[in-house]
Amino acid sequence: MKSSITTLSLMVVCLAEASYASFNEQMAAKGKLYFGNIVDTNTIVENGAVEILKTEFGMFTPEYSWKWAFIQPNQGEFKFEDSDKVMEWAAENGKQIRGHTLVWHQNIPGWVDAIADQATLTQVVRDHINTVVGRYQGRVYAWDVVNEVFNDDGTFRASVFYRLLGEEFIDLAFQTAQAADPKAKLYINEYGMDYAGPKIDAMLALVSRLQSRNVPIHGIGSQTHLTSGRVDEVPAQLKRLASTGLEVAITELDIRVKRPVDDEKLAQQKQEYELVTRACLDLPSCVGITMWGVSDKDSWIPSTLPDFDAPLLWDSGFGRKVAYQGVDEALQRGVIRSVIFDPGTDQSRSHHAQLMSHVPHHGRINALLPSLRSVPCARSLPLPSSSHCRIV
Repeated sequence: MKSSITTLSLMVVCLAEASYASFNEQMAAKGKLYFGNIVDTNTIVENGAVEILKTEFGMFTPEYSWKWAFIQPNQGEFKFEDSDKVMEWAAENGKQIRGHTLVWHQNIPGWVDAIADQATLTQVVRDHINTVVGRYQGRVYAWDVVNEVFNDDGTFRASVFYRLLGEEFIDLAFQTAQAADPKAKLYINEYGMDYAGPKIDAMLALVSRLQSRNVPIHGIGSQTHLTSGRVDEVPAQLKRLASTGLEVAITELDIRVKRPVDDEKLAQQKQEYELVTRACLDLPSCVGITMWGVSDKDSWIPSTLPDFDAPLLWDSGFGRKVAYQGVDEALQRGVIRSVIFDPGTDQSRSHHAQLMSHVPHHGRINALLPSLRSVPCARSLPLPSSSHCRIV
């Protein structure tokens, strides 16, 4: 009898593991809010990409269409056709949106950059944020309110906003965004905070000053555009950002590989994707991860940094790379995928009742094998000593 139960148990394990869980579902199972990606009017109609976006991801950042130059190219002339399409697509597919971005030194129209007095710029910033955030009030999880304010040496960029308003342009942007949508999470977003240095030091100091002024900031977005071979410091730097007491999110993840790309380099990239994913999973205040693209063919990397390539989880033909396995393995590690036991004893029946109070009934497997029970569970659930479990 023992051998037959073992055989049936193996059958159930195979059936349980055949069920598919998306990255977003696995992140939620780990207590996180989302696993996300970028989207825009091009990708929501791109064969190959759109299927993956719908299947794997739950939170989306508009890549271009929500930036200032696209929405308000001329003063007072707001164009929401493309941004509305993105919002409608997200709503139709049950997805969430991170708004990106309200105030940035790039992708601003020339008329903004030409403003020469404080009062005019202050009113222009207020009008833009009130109009854009107000249009999507209650429909956006978070906004990247201010984006990329620092040079690599930790000094402020000499944007029109900083030149005319000083550091207080950040206060203005956050306060205006909160008034326009009190329920949205408000983030400052920056790249190059993946290793110790003047930029992350400057960010930590800025956040401390904003908090001392009661500026309504809720989170720090670490873009995490990484170079393979320089990834090891990511966990430690995320912890430094979390020390502020704010939410932390990985907002634009990709890991570029030096050309020529070969199997050895892709294997290293897999390990690095696993490390970054686990860094967020292990940090209570890290709420989620957003990839910056689906397929390598659509990445910004080859055209901007031509010495590098292959930064994403799917290749140019939308095939899963080994890097995909790195993320998947990080999400699955330490989780008991299934529990199988003989319910014929009083002890097993008792444990089964406890398990079923924690997790959904696995109806498909139970129908196939009524003499046994198999349920997905977490490590913390009560288990009988005779349970057959697989820990990944």
